[in-house]
Amino acid sequence: MRYRPPFALDLAQVLSPHQRGKGDPHFRRDERGVAWFAGNTADGPGTMALRRFADGEVEAQAWGQGADRLLDGLPALLGAEDDDTGFVAHHDAVAAARQALPSLRLGSSGRVWDALVPAVLEQKVTGIEARRSWRELCRWYGEPAPGPAPDWLRVPPAPRAIMSIVDWKWHRAGVDLTRRRTLVFAAQVAHRLEKAGETRGAQGRAWLRKVPGIGVWTAAEVAQRAWGDPDAVSFGDFHIPTVVGHALVGAPLDDAGLQEVLAPYAPQRQRAVRYLEAAGFSRPRYGPRYPIRDYRAM
Repeated sequence: MRYRPPFALDLAQVLSPHQRGKGDPHFRRDERGVAWFAGNTADGPGTMALRRFADGEVEAQAWGQGADRLLDGLPALLGAEDDDTGFVAHHDAVAAARQALPSLRLGSSGRVWDALVPAVLEQKVTGIEARRSWRELCRWYGEPAPGPAPDWLRVPPAPRAIMSIVDWKWHRAGVDLTRRRTLVFAAQVAHRLEKAGETRGAQGRAWLRKVPGIGVWTAAEVAQRAWGDPDAVSFGDFHIPTVVGHALVGAPLDDAGLQEVLAPYAPQRQRAVRYLEAAGFSRPRYGPRYPIRDYRAM
């Protein structure tokens, strides 16, 4: 399948939120620059490989039971459903980022479950810890990706696989009791969670929060990826208030300050945050780093 987006496209940029670190076993580029993506769909597991040509066309190939569904979702994944109508840059930093990144779009994977598992793993821990757990769970409980995929590509663990994990395996993967309970609760109602992606917006995020252990932060992280929610800010994040604060007002913020400074951007507050992140604004490096805990040693 070949798809020519009717908009400027930066393939790496639109796909980057879906990748959890350089060693992500479910999404990564190979040495030829082909983006490999494996996921669970309503039809079963599937693999998709994407390549962008110089003329702007994107070639997509897919394999497995979920192949057709992955291909059908390609335009949305690349941002075809994104609409920034009415967005106004109220700060110089956002205006500069928007000018420098005219092809920035918010893509939608359409897969709530695959976005939810790594988001829960990222609760209250460092990125290093969360990505290690994600890699190990994918390796142990995710299926090999269908088709002629690289050996390292894995389909994320399905709900049934998550419910089959015994305590010592959770411990070995570095997942504490709170996060493992949340994942099991979510797996038990996984067939209902996809309704959040159909409902979208604030109601979709509220639907996700019905699962014990899923709060505002986790729901926002899922919404950003599953349906490209332009207003789903990750309130409660360790880094974002500081990044946005330094970029927009020259000082770190708390969550209340973040809500206040982003208020003029509603209902597209996450779009403003994404512009700042994509433009390279980052948290200043000073003071002690957040400690990395290894739950496997406890």
